Amino acid sequence: MAPAARARVDGWLDWAATRLQPDFLSGVFWGGYRTPEAERDHPRLKQAIVATGRNMALLDGMLAGRKWMLGSRPCLADIAIGAHLYRYFEMPLERPDLPHLRRWYDHLCTRDSYRTTVCVPFDHMEGRLAY
Repeated sequence: MAPAARARVDGWLDWAATRLQPDFLSGVFWGGYRTPEAERDHPRLKQAIVATGRNMALLDGMLAGRKWMLGSRPCLADIAIGAHLYRYFEMPLERPDLPHLRRWYDHLCTRDSYRTTVCVPFDHMEGRLAY
């Protein structure tokens, strides 16, 4: 991989770990979906939902005119970011209209490897902090 392409992949991997994961996975999924209703910090959850919406809108813009995160072929950034989308799109929450992100997610769902490793039921986790 060319150094410039590698730097773009690394940048998206860093972003996924430092922005998307804290806002969505920790904030929305754990702070909302996994936490029992009576124990939720609703102001913090609302902030996480707004931040996640901004993150997803950024991705939507990046994906305009692209099949994959960095162009015409999948890369590690597609895996790191795409892994969050199943729960994001399947959880009961308000989402902005994100047609490019939705198209990318729908495309990911056509891949056997994505469906069998990422698209796994998680409804048994709702309101349950313990494993």
